[in-house]
Amino acid sequence: MSKVEQALKCFEDGFSCSQAVFATYAKDLGMDYETALKVSQAFGGGMGGMQGECGVVTGAYMVISLIHGRTRAEDSEARLTTFRLVKEFSERFKKVYGTTVCKELLEGKSGSHYDMCADYVKNACLILEAILKEENKETK
Repeated sequence: MSKVEQALKCFEDGFSCSQAVFATYAKDLGMDYETALKVSQAFGGGMGGMQGECGVVTGAYMVISLIHGRTRAEDSEARLTTFRLVKEFSERFKKVYGTTVCKELLEGKSGSHYDMCADYVKNACLILEAILKEENKETK
């Protein structure tokens, strides 16, 4: 099962958009699945249900940070790489949807959380995978 399919299954099972994206990737990056679900819960529904920054976006940011984030304060290269990739993700997501704000993404939509947001989960994973693949090529 692909990461996209895993994330969609997680989302369909009732987890939030942020959990679906983050936990799907985090389990293969050294974080156990339950911890990943807990850590990412607060970001669902646009930051705690407040419809701010979309949960799939923050979930992807957390994946990028889990891979590239710094663990030493003086590691400016890791910080800059993380920020560059987060910005790249945001720009690509906005190119598709025009915004990264949950409230704006949901305007005019109705139905279950799956019906309203599954496309965002799917495309966030596809964008994330493309960015990570490109970055992996650059660092080899």
